Amino acid sequence: MFQINRCFYKITFVSLLGPLIFISCRTDSENKALQPNDVAIEWAKMTLFITKNTPSNSPTFASRAFGYIGVTMYECVVNGYENHNSLQGQLNGLTTLPIPKNTKEYNWVLALNAGQSYILKNIYVQTSEKNIKQIDSLENVILKQFSNGIPEKVVSNSITYGKEVAKAIFEWSKNDGGHRGYLKNFDKTMVHSNVPGSWKPPLFAQSFSHHPLHPHWGENRTFVKENSNIPDPDYLPYDTISGSPYYQQFYDVYKKEGELTQSEKEAAIWWGDDPDVSFTPPGHSYYIATLAAESSNSDLITVAKAYAHTGMAVADAFIQCWKWKYSFFTERPNTFVPKYIDEEWESFWPDPPFPSFPSGHAIQAAAAAKVLEKNYGTNFKFTDRAHEGRARDDVRDTDFKIRSFNSFWEAAQETADSRFWGGIHTHLDNQVGLEKGTVIAQNINKLNWKK
Repeated sequence: MFQINRCFYKITFVSLLGPLIFISCRTDSENKALQPNDVAIEWAKMTLFITKNTPSNSPTFASRAFGYIGVTMYECVVNGYENHNSLQGQLNGLTTLPIPKNTKEYNWVLALNAGQSYILKNIYVQTSEKNIKQIDSLENVILKQFSNGIPEKVVSNSITYGKEVAKAIFEWSKNDGGHRGYLKNFDKTMVHSNVPGSWKPPLFAQSFSHHPLHPHWGENRTFVKENSNIPDPDYLPYDTISGSPYYQQFYDVYKKEGELTQSEKEAAIWWGDDPDVSFTPPGHSYYIATLAAESSNSDLITVAKAYAHTGMAVADAFIQCWKWKYSFFTERPNTFVPKYIDEEWESFWPDPPFPSFPSGHAIQAAAAAKVLEKNYGTNFKFTDRAHEGRARDDVRDTDFKIRSFNSFWEAAQETADSRFWGGIHTHLDNQVGLEKGTVIAQNINKLNWKK
């Protein structure tokens, strides 16, 4: 379908630390040029790179970014496939999108290429000039390869269309409540609830802030309207009496910390995904979607659809999770255990700067797993190398060991369990997170994706 230059650019990524672009002039039999589905994958890798290397990022803001970037990828190509439907009119507030003209010819890879560049640079407008150059470089490499042998008018039509779609989606994003959310990570005017069992800033924490992260994020617009109407979960009544259900939740965390296996410690640090050193927890789900895309060798529309699924899943999961976190405003083990069980206790992993219930790791991992199952099946084996090569965590005397899984759900379950092993979430936090994440994914899967 596409004519390829004998001399082409090969794009690879090394441990997601940064893109390395090599120029190769070997014969076609020695090197394989990028295929259309590869272009979607390379843009996903670039998105993960920008997420990791942009300051003032957070799991909340990153989840939103993956949502809009994934939808843009899908919408830039969907009109090239007669058996797939646009999400226009299906998503919350997305009423109109540019429609390709029947009188014009388009190259959908070039449309995707232009659209991803536009949306990534606008969603992450705060990223560095160096990162902008990386984005531009990837766009130009793909443009050169896929415009070869194609009429200039088709190239121009495709680029214009891709940018128009991305611009329309970016404009839609501006009124969702999270636009430029990195400028208001912590609300210093917020008055903390001080009832028994309420969240308090911990001493053993990931952040120096005594104000919780994005307290108003749960007010944001969800991608799928049904996800904003999910019933609230139930929580346990506060009780400090030994043996009560509330007390037992925290006692289980305390007891587990004293008998952690090395494997559990490895999982606890693997899934930490702090924004200062990684592509964040929702980024880890987008990374797993990339592993699936690479392993499955699916066509362009399938890959783009899976990224849209995953992006919206993690985005809506964080909105709903944050709504419940600030509604219940619950304490973490590092508050309860030292006061009522063991005053010298500290969790294996430090506390994040926001309330506990339900688990954000669990809800987004479950949502991502269930939409990925919809796209790639329930028994998809993969190896997670996201943190391969990272320096040993000397504080916790633990190495970063690659993880292998027999299914997406197995990875989601370990993601949730890792927060219990880390001592920062109770079983109930994780259980509710997994349950609600599944519901969020089901609502996304129910969209009218195909004709």
